Amino acid sequence: MSPPPHAAALGLAPPPAAARPVERRGWRALLVRRALALLGPGTLVAVGYLDPGNWATDLAGGSRWGYALLWVVALSGAMAMLLQVLAARLGIASGLDLAQACRAESSRASALVQWLACEIALCAADLAEVIGTAVALNLLFGLPLLGGVALTVADVLLVLALQQRGVRRLEAFVAVLIATVVVCLGYAVASARPEWRAVLGGFVPTARTVVDPDMLYIAIGIVGATVMPHNLYLHSSVAQRLRGECGGVERAVRRATVDIVGALTIAFVVNAAILVLAAAAFHARGQHDVAELADAHALLGAMTGAGFAGTAFAIALLASGQSASLTATLTGQIVMEGFLRLTIAAWARRLLTRGIAVVPALVVIAGWGESAVGSLLVATQVVLSLQLPFAIVPLVRYTSNRRMMGAQASGRITTMAAVAIAALIIALNAVLVLRAVSG
Repeated sequence: MSPPPHAAALGLAPPPAAARPVERRGWRALLVRRALALLGPGTLVAVGYLDPGNWATDLAGGSRWGYALLWVVALSGAMAMLLQVLAARLGIASGLDLAQACRAESSRASALVQWLACEIALCAADLAEVIGTAVALNLLFGLPLLGGVALTVADVLLVLALQQRGVRRLEAFVAVLIATVVVCLGYAVASARPEWRAVLGGFVPTARTVVDPDMLYIAIGIVGATVMPHNLYLHSSVAQRLRGECGGVERAVRRATVDIVGALTIAFVVNAAILVLAAAAFHARGQHDVAELADAHALLGAMTGAGFAGTAFAIALLASGQSASLTATLTGQIVMEGFLRLTIAAWARRLLTRGIAVVPALVVIAGWGESAVGSLLVATQVVLSLQLPFAIVPLVRYTSNRRMMGAQASGRITTMAAVAIAALIIALNAVLVLRAVSG
């Protein structure tokens, strides 16, 4: 099956046989090829689960309620794995990404509504990345937040340069950023010296999460930050290349499953580590209202007694913001072409999405100051959670359709699990909206 129309533009399709360069010989070239072969589409998808929005919700939850919301992080990670496996299976088996499938199976008006919902989610996600990157630049180099927000527009050049080198090089760069996040966070968590027995207790579900409206708000934010709707569109597209690499649908699906489970396991560890860090460094020491990234950085060294812990925190934040922002252009192009069958230049698409995200960030920082940054980050994740049904419901529907999926159609148990996830997310969103309306 031929790659999707936008594959060549995004660097997702291999060049024709005649155009492939002669392979370099030598042990260095062999090591590079072996290292790149270990990477898969899951690397690109995983960074969406490490964006600054995750940091804000995990910091807020850990500092206020200690380890109590770790079970929400674990549940969200498990839901994300199943949904991403379904997204990859859809792309590999049907040859369509989720946006293309929605366009093919929906009326024009319905497809337009779904596209608008997805664009809102993309802007919310990009807004989180803008703020996180600006805060990290401020913490590391003293750059004012307004200047940092404006500077994030320039990362379009980095995205375009990496895209031109092909998806493998892009995945390798993202993998380096993820490794940076893991190492720096690992140092910060070790410096905070968490109580590991209490950490294990945090994975036990509690009814208080639903009863307490403030706790519920953060829990839904964690779900929105973990189960990223735009990642479903991205994964269903980039996973299609595995069909050619693996020589068949069945082997490609198996490879995609192992790939995404491994990548999201790392993402879960990082998210849990952020919450554990906040619980150990702040909640356990009486600091229950640390929701701002800058406050967390300022307090971290003093609370843990490790001077480099704050710097490691800022470096990890910068790496997570940059890695997450790299996938925004890919997803934006996939969504726009899939729903509208409209192709625009990558740099124009990037500037459009980033421009929309920069405006609210500038307005909030200029009008309310740096203290509102954390609240804005959490709000973006709730917006993402509210948009999730628009992506999840069609995904579950299409992956259980034998006409589209053939032998790879989801079985009854898988479909029931996916339906349960969709129902849970919609129910949580309904509770949030009702509580907001009732005051």
